[in-house]
Amino acid sequence: MSITVSLVVVLAVVVWLLIRKGGLKAGHAIAAVLLGFYLRDSSLAPSISRVVQSAVETISGIRI
Repeated sequence: MSITVSLVVVLAVVVWLLIRKGGLKAGHAIAAVLLGFYLRDSSLAPSISRVVQSAVETISGIRI
């Protein structure tokens, strides 16, 4: 659960920065959030979840 929460926080910060500095309009951000909610209920949700989980595991395994 902590991975999901921290990923949500990171994505929220990225969206906030894009709105503030990158010219992303609030309407576009809302559309992206709504798309995420609809994707969650689609048949693609398990595949998306596996890809994100693999990416997080790969990033967490990198030693600097």
